[in-house]
Amino acid sequence: MRFHTRKWVKPEDLNPNHSLFGGKLLAWIDEEAALYSIVQLENPRVVTKHMSEINFISSAKQGDIVEIGLDVVKFGNSSLVLKCEVRNMMTRETIITIDTITMVSLGEDGKPKAHGKTQVEYVRNRIKSVED
Repeated sequence: MRFHTRKWVKPEDLNPNHSLFGGKLLAWIDEEAALYSIVQLENPRVVTKHMSEINFISSAKQGDIVEIGLDVVKFGNSSLVLKCEVRNMMTRETIITIDTITMVSLGEDGKPKAHGKTQVEYVRNRIKSVED
């Protein structure tokens, strides 16, 4: 699992129980999945189609730092399926797992568009150096 983003839990991220609001965490995950997919599929028109069962295992409180990890499960014709784990860096506990998040690449018409990708590419491998 590659952990890409860290978030600091602030007062506005809390629920009435003074722990991290699940909806806020899901928004962070959705944003991270979208950004990751946009980079992988090289298309700014990517949307979330589906999230499998979401398993809240533990929580975080104000001041904690959480990190969001994503891995590719598979590439479809117009989709990218990811798995996610979020962990609390302070307690070392897993906060949430999501087995599959399906992201879909869209064309300008707003309909699914084949992306032609079959494996993870790292941005540094796409950037040509001055020496090339």
